[in-house]
Amino acid sequence: MNYERILKIVEKNKGYITTREVVNNGIERRFLTNMVKKGKLLRISKGYYGLPNYIADEYYKIASKSKNARFSMATALYLHNLSERNPLIYNVTLPYGYSGILQKQKNVNLNYVNRNILDLGVIEMKSPFGMKIKVYDIERTICDIIKNKNKIDGEIFSKALKDYAKNKNKNLSQLTKYAKIMKIEKKVSEYMEVLL
Repeated sequence: MNYERILKIVEKNKGYITTREVVNNGIERRFLTNMVKKGKLLRISKGYYGLPNYIADEYYKIASKSKNARFSMATALYLHNLSERNPLIYNVTLPYGYSGILQKQKNVNLNYVNRNILDLGVIEMKSPFGMKIKVYDIERTICDIIKNKNKIDGEIFSKALKDYAKNKNKNLSQLTKYAKIMKIEKKVSEYMEVLL
């Protein structure tokens, strides 16, 4: 019965499951271990399992390691189609004081912010594999790259700002609101004046 419940979650997740999901569904962890021993699941990384023919969703794998993980900067630009570079290193924003497993991930670049702006502009999107992840919206991402210009490739930065300026769905009032909250209103307005 527990094996069937695990396989239903795996099916719903399009090929993977996390230890957290198993525990949250009232199933003992040992059932995961047994399924790995029997070859029904593969242990992809700590707390992350997939079907033997499964291709790992790096976005969900990273997001599942912290409920506070928000995809940001160049990674968010890619997810919003403002960059063509598929990330090899994933940009993730977390609150100051975070000390967890993501600090040890070689393919993750962490950015820290105060808790009062952690959820500013956060939205839920689907990863390229179709799983729900938390990402900053376009306006928050534009604010982040302007604020952290020295942490982003110059070519990605310029292209993202130009593409944002051309975007018919841009929300300049939202951008201004975020810039005020993040105390970068002057910087943002200088860039926008040049581009618009």
